[in-house]
Amino acid sequence: METVVIVIHLMVVLALVLVVLLQRSEGGALGIGGGGGGLMSSRGTANILTRATAVLAAVFFVTSLALSLIAKNQESPASILDATPAATTGTPATPDGATGTDGSGGILDSLKQQSEPAGPQVPAAQ
Repeated sequence: METVVIVIHLMVVLALVLVVLLQRSEGGALGIGGGGGGLMSSRGTANILTRATAVLAAVFFVTSLALSLIAKNQESPASILDATPAATTGTPATPDGATGTDGSGGILDSLKQQSEPAGPQVPAAQ
């Protein structure tokens, strides 16, 4: 269902862009706005393009709302923050970035360990 709405939405977006670009420019006063001749009168073309723009805009809003409702009803995580290691293990994250009391650090701790230069290893005294 979602794929069908996305395809319809993309077709409406392309048609809306095309219809907007086909409309006659009314500004500039440089005489570039188009000639008077054509297959249809300029007034009739403007009415058709204006109505097409209004209809396509309404369909665009409907498909946008439909896509947002479909996304709301899906069971996937709402944001990428829901997929952090703390959220997947079920342990709350502590302020220092560790994910729990088991001593395993978070992403920040692993990055700190990678960026710190390894000093000379001194064997422990026994």
